[in-house]
Amino acid sequence: MNDADVPKQIQQMCRFIRQEAEEKANEISVSAEEEFNIEKLQLLEAEKKKIRQEYERKEKQVDVRKKIEYSMQLNASRIKVLQAQDDVVNSMKESAAKDLLNVCRDDYKYKKLLQDLIVQSLLRLKEPAVLLRCREADVNLVESVLDSAKEEYAEKAQVHAPEILLDHQIYLPPAPSHHNVHALSW
Repeated sequence: MNDADVPKQIQQMCRFIRQEAEEKANEISVSAEEEFNIEKLQLLEAEKKKIRQEYERKEKQVDVRKKIEYSMQLNASRIKVLQAQDDVVNSMKESAAKDLLNVCRDDYKYKKLLQDLIVQSLLRLKEPAVLLRCREADVNLVESVLDSAKEEYAEKAQVHAPEILLDHQIYLPPAPSHHNVHALSW
């Protein structure tokens, strides 16, 4: 090799090394760009997942609040219905108490009521012998309907007429007065 070829060869070697270095730099750059994009996608997906989870959590909270609100409204409406029912029952009770005060005045209706009450109680008890208590003022009326009540019970229950003993020692309290319908008179 002569002296003139040496600088050419050195130059050629420099170009080759430079080209190799540039190619390697390009490879490193492309590889870094790919890694950057992969890392960026992973971070993006992780953040999307966090956002979805946060959204689902908030959606569940909203659903729970809606259910609680619905339940509270349902309970409030149930309470209103129960209150209305209670008001109706109380007004019916008041009306029945007033009517009961007046039922004693009509002997025919009162006798029929006493007989029906005796038959109903016998049907409930279903006993062969019963001790019957009434108000002292009603003893004569009760005695007058006792036989027909026994027969009606025997017919309805399809059994022998029970033995009914009227208690003449302990009486039920007298009827309440018009002034205090619900007073206990024991």
